[in-house]
Amino acid sequence: MIGGRLEPGAPYPLGSTFDGLGVNFAVFSAHAERIELCLFDATGKRQLATYDLPEWTDEIWHGYLPGARPGQLYGFRAHGPYAPHEGHRFNPSKLLIDPYARKLEGPLRWTDALHGYNIRSPRADLSQDRRDSARAIPKSVVTHESFDWSQDRRPCTPWSETLIYETHVRGLTKLLEDVPPAERGTYAALAHPSVIEHLQRLGVTALELLPVQDFTNDRFLQEKGLSNYWGYNTLSFFAPQRSYFASPGDHDELRIAVRRLHAAGIEVILDVVYNHTCEGSELGPTLSWRGLDNAAYYRLQDSDRRHLVNDTGTGNTLNFSRTRVVQMVMDSLRYWATSYGIDGFRFDLGTVLGRTDEGFRPNAPLFAAIRQDPVLQKLKLIAEPWDIGPGGYQLGNYPPGFAEWNDRFRDSVRRYWRGDSAQRPELAARIAGSGDLFDRRARRPWASVNFLTSHDGYTLADLTAYEHRHNEANKEGNRDGHDHNYARNWGEEGPSEDEETNATRALVRRSMLVTLFGSLGTPMLLGGDEFGRTQRGNNNAYCQDNGINWFDWQQARSDDGEAMTRFVARLAQIRRRHPVLRSATFLHGNEEAAEDLPDIDWWDERGMRLAPEDWDNGEGRALLMRRAERREDGSIATVSLLLNASDEALTFNLPPPDVPRRLLIDSAHPEAEEQDGILDTYLLASRAAALLAWQQERG
Repeated sequence: MIGGRLEPGAPYPLGSTFDGLGVNFAVFSAHAERIELCLFDATGKRQLATYDLPEWTDEIWHGYLPGARPGQLYGFRAHGPYAPHEGHRFNPSKLLIDPYARKLEGPLRWTDALHGYNIRSPRADLSQDRRDSARAIPKSVVTHESFDWSQDRRPCTPWSETLIYETHVRGLTKLLEDVPPAERGTYAALAHPSVIEHLQRLGVTALELLPVQDFTNDRFLQEKGLSNYWGYNTLSFFAPQRSYFASPGDHDELRIAVRRLHAAGIEVILDVVYNHTCEGSELGPTLSWRGLDNAAYYRLQDSDRRHLVNDTGTGNTLNFSRTRVVQMVMDSLRYWATSYGIDGFRFDLGTVLGRTDEGFRPNAPLFAAIRQDPVLQKLKLIAEPWDIGPGGYQLGNYPPGFAEWNDRFRDSVRRYWRGDSAQRPELAARIAGSGDLFDRRARRPWASVNFLTSHDGYTLADLTAYEHRHNEANKEGNRDGHDHNYARNWGEEGPSEDEETNATRALVRRSMLVTLFGSLGTPMLLGGDEFGRTQRGNNNAYCQDNGINWFDWQQARSDDGEAMTRFVARLAQIRRRHPVLRSATFLHGNEEAAEDLPDIDWWDERGMRLAPEDWDNGEGRALLMRRAERREDGSIATVSLLLNASDEALTFNLPPPDVPRRLLIDSAHPEAEEQDGILDTYLLASRAAALLAWQQERG
């Protein structure tokens, strides 16, 4: 239907909703004076009609278009004051994406017309640009979803049994020859039998994907011939990233992949970026939220509302003191959980989500809303507990129900294994589950997401091969990326042909993995670390859509890659078989599994419990952590984690009782089978880690 007026329609739900006879459109703006709905032809190039949304209810503009159907392309234009010093940047020349659009059509073409101001003007953003941006911006698309989830069964893996595998949709399978060429690097490939077999072999229970919500390929990166590979610059919180579809527009590809992963017992967690949008600072483009209501969606500086608060380092910060911003995120999370079957979310720069006018609060509006939501409270919720704003580091301060990335675990393990002095006290706290940080408000050890590496930084192989970042390919003069990586190259920078150097590197990597899997908390593995994936020393590969990031599956199938994969798979299996490694409660040594057998205990290589002066010994580099539990049937089980970061092999005098122990794994002897009969001593090689267990039957 073209022409005439829209019917009033309804203010809810937000976005475009097809009811079988027409489409209801609803969009939030507290300060707009008028909003137009613009319809486009199937190419998105020709505007067919324009309607004023006729009603404004509870700050929602809405209207109903009889006869409109799924597939209709549209956008909004918002009229109101252009008053930057008051925080308002309305400009009806700029076509705006519906913040609730579930599908986008057409590319984002970077042009000066996307800006609400004349970027050539000496008055900068105080000027107003009158050029129409419609030809340069993707169009929102009316959708109607009917995917059948009735036969799907979520794995609902308990946190204590969870092993997370962080990876990238494109990078995981772009070079995987088992996948048909047209599907490599796409959603469809996520559930290819080869991928599922690999994940199951590793014992992975949750696949954590870098952002898949539609994101922009930043202008400055395009001009350098680079791309926004990671995807932390969201264009739509509801629409999936289009470049990951094997068949463009077939949104069921991702749903089918999730269903197949569920059938294999693997959950899917999304890395979501609700802290900021792709519109950047006040000098950025006007694509959606800025044009609809800049003063409502974004946090503005109190001293001059022309400028945005930048607690994210990206130019803008969403304002979670506003109810409609909280609602948008809640609606988005529920949509992904219900329409795509997603099992959990990792919140990028999560501190932003808890910011109020009084600073970070564990009971901030968004956290409170999530915790009581009947859908979301059941999912896995993971926070990256920091941002760059004041008081931005909030590790351990999130509310119950959330897990948190534990960078103190990462840094402590790295420093210990590279040979730093005075590491035992900090390391002990981390491998014991970081109870000093998380043991409050009835939180559990799983709240600590332990990791050695993540997408942001070195891979595990690079952590043992490079002491200095090598980010020249990012074309920023090697100035980007972290300075403090706690890495050691073990003799020379980069790839080596020296057998001893390579053997040491491989040993240290295995020892770090034993530490990860042997620690209390939730282990997270960076995809590719299981076979030695390298980014060639690049510790900020966010813009590299190429072999720097793509998994080299030929390397994975090499002798060394296969050996490393077997080792990781063994560690995961050991963790599954020994519940004492994943205790449901924090251990403080105050409870006993049997007489003189505390639930957790600390020893050195002499077979002596560590006294205060031992903890203070900065040169002590040997540590034995023993955990013990009495099971429901009355039997007693223990597992000891032995660590030796010194330059010499050490004979560990094992703590009482004097019983035969079973060697589960030793990083210095990766191919050795489990061995019974380990008695009162165990020789542990330099820079090696091992797990020993014993069990006393009931009675």
